[in-house]
Amino acid sequence: MSAAIAVDPGYSAYRWSGSNGFSGNMTVVDKVPPEMLFLVDSHWYQFPPLNPLWHSLLGFSIGLLGFISLCGNGVVIYVFSCTKSLRTPSNLLVVNLAISDFMLMATMAPMMTTNCYFETWVLGPVMCQIYGMFGSMFGCASIWTMTVIAWDRYNVIVKGLSAKPLTNKSALFWIFQVWLNSAIWTVAPVLGWNRYVPEGNMTSCGTDYLSKDWVSISYIWAYSFFVYALPLGTIIYAYWFIVKAVAAHEKQMREQAKKMNVASLRSAEAQATSAECKLAKIAMMTISLWFIAWTPYLIINLAGLFSPSSLSPLASIWGAVFAKANAVYNPIVYGISHPKYRAALYQKFPSLACTPENSNSDAQSQASGATAVTDEKQAA
Repeated sequence: MSAAIAVDPGYSAYRWSGSNGFSGNMTVVDKVPPEMLFLVDSHWYQFPPLNPLWHSLLGFSIGLLGFISLCGNGVVIYVFSCTKSLRTPSNLLVVNLAISDFMLMATMAPMMTTNCYFETWVLGPVMCQIYGMFGSMFGCASIWTMTVIAWDRYNVIVKGLSAKPLTNKSALFWIFQVWLNSAIWTVAPVLGWNRYVPEGNMTSCGTDYLSKDWVSISYIWAYSFFVYALPLGTIIYAYWFIVKAVAAHEKQMREQAKKMNVASLRSAEAQATSAECKLAKIAMMTISLWFIAWTPYLIINLAGLFSPSSLSPLASIWGAVFAKANAVYNPIVYGISHPKYRAALYQKFPSLACTPENSNSDAQSQASGATAVTDEKQAA
């Protein structure tokens, strides 16, 4: 088969030949089991089968992302749960994020990798519904957990001592609200508000963004607002005012140092990089990665509503890949950027730590958004 591929000038993402190849009028739907056909939208019948190399590449990528995510989030859950100093209300939110990301990849990566091997959905219509529910449940939980984390940091840093502190009880309340909200959006398609269907290259299932009935369209619009636009707007709002508050605090410290006729109220090491710059970098990284992860899915959904002709099986793959990649770098953004977590990580897994154990001054100089900066503000 590889020899035929090498010499065939018509070999591309959709046209390919070989001993087991497709030809003629076959489509991407032809390998779909008969019991699944009632879920497949007529839009996909116009596309020829994908080049099997795309299936192999996608299966390898999802499998690799799944392995890295399970290891990364598993370590975050273990370290935060087993380190007494990290058992704070705010860190309960970080652990909840790690759990949702862990479960996202634990439930979805094996199924999608298996389907990529068979080059179509082979697990039946019931598992298609379950796969779609898992993706919606854990994806929505991750999105809203990141939103609550941003709001908690806003509450502590911007409002300061006037804010009501987060307790274990209130943290568990917000975690319950996150999962309840996720469950509502997950169950709605099963109850008739939209539905879960095979999409694109037929190796994954998601919400139906191609149906033109008002029930399906209204779900896509509501989901886009409450699970994309509203969380993103909240995160941007929170971090915008967090950076402004820290910048104002830095200015006050510089003015106080000038009155005291000293160069700085900070140590030389902490002075090297200002807290506002470090926090601005964290904010930009958080917002950018969130935007990169979930915007492709929004684009695909809106393309299905307004311009389905531009939506090919190959184009629809990227939404799943980018969203699942979010579960890989979340442990880095919300875990490794936490100074005390890095110190605990070094103690339990020295080979995984990015800073030496005895670098306490460095840990204190790194603003994690709701730890070092907060303590510094309250001390002032």
